[in-house]
Amino acid sequence: MDRTCGFLLRGAIQAVAPSGAARKSEGGFVGASVGRRCMALTAVTALAALSACANGGGEAGAGAAGAAGSRNIGVLLPLSGPNAALGSEMLAAARLAVTGSVSRAVGPQGHGAQGGAGNNPGALQIDAHDTATTGGAAAAMQAALASGDGIVLGPLTGADTGQISAMARQAGTPMLAFTSDVAQAQPGVWILGVTPEQQVDRLVSAAQAEGRRQFAAFLPDNPLGRALGEALSRSCQARGLAPAQIVYHATGADAITTGVATLSAYQSRVDAANGAASSASDALPPDLAAALNHPPGATSAIAAPKPLDGSDDTASAGGAPTASGAVATPAATTPAELAAPPFDALLLGDTGLALKSTIDALAANKVTRDKVRIMGPGLWAAFAGKLGGLAGAWYAAPDPANRRAFVQAFLAQTHRTPKPLADLAYDAGALAGAVNTATGGGGYPIAELTRQQGFAGVDGVFALTPDGRTTRELAIFEVQTGGGSRLVSAASRRAAPAPGAS
Repeated sequence: MDRTCGFLLRGAIQAVAPSGAARKSEGGFVGASVGRRCMALTAVTALAALSACANGGGEAGAGAAGAAGSRNIGVLLPLSGPNAALGSEMLAAARLAVTGSVSRAVGPQGHGAQGGAGNNPGALQIDAHDTATTGGAAAAMQAALASGDGIVLGPLTGADTGQISAMARQAGTPMLAFTSDVAQAQPGVWILGVTPEQQVDRLVSAAQAEGRRQFAAFLPDNPLGRALGEALSRSCQARGLAPAQIVYHATGADAITTGVATLSAYQSRVDAANGAASSASDALPPDLAAALNHPPGATSAIAAPKPLDGSDDTASAGGAPTASGAVATPAATTPAELAAPPFDALLLGDTGLALKSTIDALAANKVTRDKVRIMGPGLWAAFAGKLGGLAGAWYAAPDPANRRAFVQAFLAQTHRTPKPLADLAYDAGALAGAVNTATGGGGYPIAELTRQQGFAGVDGVFALTPDGRTTRELAIFEVQTGGGSRLVSAASRRAAPAPGAS
């Protein structure tokens, strides 16, 4: 044990020791810290390594069965070319997890410093393979298999995953890909990205819990929109809800306005409201009924909505600007009260200008927050401050508070704030370390990878399923009136050991 701890401490110090110049470590990750910064990093890493040893983690590799290489971890990422910076950052995150130089709350402890297997046979080793060189992902996968890596983390994209998944399955080597393309999921090949399926299922669950029963979707006709629509259909079916009404729209404000009008049955609702008003007016004197139905300045009681981009003549008829800058339909042109649309929960998938057009179309067609719960993708988190026009809308995403410990640990060692994709690489490395610990260095059996309690990751609890999917516990955020969002439903904190716990 003392010998192992001494190795961990030496490895931790060597990993950040100053050399007077930027030193390139295995796999292309560059560490350029020198002087006082190196001393600070050494202290952080050394303390973490000692903490790992205090918990007995340094013995993780004892009694490993089979060839030593079968325990090693292959990482497939673009380490050259245009995505080299992202790939190197993700590799750094995976190494951070495997070395155990972070809090026990988010990572494994004491699996040995990366690259140290030559000095300590009990230490896990990361083998980095560049997917951006000649031969691409296939060549990188061949290198991982030739190295005898027992598990593969990566590749980054769905296309690369599709290219090499058969190779991984044929070799019996588990692969944890960083894509969110669920089409690539299959037994032995897991999709670690936060998927539309995970987001939609969380939203449907929360909306159903507040009494919503009729779901619909208005989505762009693109891969994301299709994925969201398919996820909504599956989730409603699995929960015994009525089949969702789903409309895929083309680009352009006109197509969006027309599509929302059709989905929301706007004209039918107006006709019904006007019919009810006409029935009530039958009992009135003709002149009074006419005055009520056609007040001065009104042109039609059932005017269909028009694109509200300020380019029509609605403003001259008495319209007022809305918060988004569009022109509101004059109150006289539609009945004061319309029935609710034929749904009480609506999933959207647009961003940018298309989302603005959708917001305007919802307002024009009287799809209001008091009758309909608007929902959207986790992509909205990136620009929630601009979504005041969708106040009350929900989106599902990882809770940023969960990743603070990881961000601090990464920042301490690299002086950079990690991108969200680095979370996946860290979780993958931590998971591999946890499984290696649980098996006493005996490899990465499917039963342990898919354990029911899952793993506590940087972005919350997640679990691998036998069919290659990943379940995630996501939080629900609600868009606020002035923009921004607030947490309204925390992610489930079901019992799950932190990665690295045996």
